Amino acid sequence: MEKIINKELPRGIRYISREEKVFPEKLKELSDCPKGIYVRGNLPDPDKKTVAIVGARMCSPYGRATASYFARVLAANDVQIISGLALGIDGAAHEGALLANGATFAVMACDVSTCYPRAHIELYEQIRKTGGIISEEPCGCPPLRGLFPKRNRLISVLSDLVLVVEAKKKSGSLITADFAAEQGRDIFAVPGRLEDALREGCNEQTSQGAGIAISIERMLEIIRKKKK
Repeated sequence: MEKIINKELPRGIRYISREEKVFPEKLKELSDCPKGIYVRGNLPDPDKKTVAIVGARMCSPYGRATASYFARVLAANDVQIISGLALGIDGAAHEGALLANGATFAVMACDVSTCYPRAHIELYEQIRKTGGIISEEPCGCPPLRGLFPKRNRLISVLSDLVLVVEAKKKSGSLITADFAAEQGRDIFAVPGRLEDALREGCNEQTSQGAGIAISIERMLEIIRKKKK
């Protein structure tokens, strides 16, 4: 069946079933593991550590700079960066990794041939060439609202650690963090002022036991201790 699917896929897109050796082992941890995933570009290297960086679409300039900084330094330390290509923090994280010539991967809530949001088409192309675009949704699937929470569980499970940079109290980024907690991933959050709405979600995460993201060295120490 996979051979037939692959023949019908647009050029440059692969379908990888969970029976194949290259299917990411981390995805098999999910109780609802996809039967297969679609990939444009490469998959994350299973022998390297991976950090997911997520946060608000309508982020502050400080949040954007912080996401880019963390991604850039982590990538310079041979850590892969994963996010969702959304506006704001996601895009800044991808850009930071690329600035360090690192590998970054975008997990989509639509098919891998669709760049969403369209404003990130140049970033999408860079990621496709140097990292990879990943989705469990079939070709032709649009970015439907209900698919974003579903996508977030893939972002968290593919990573060794999840970093939340900015998030309101009710935020899709916190859904990713909740999945990460259920999956046994480490979670870090960038703290902020109590009156800052974009920091409410981050402060809540730290109150629940997430690490305080003030030291990249500490994050590196934690993920390097993790088993493959």
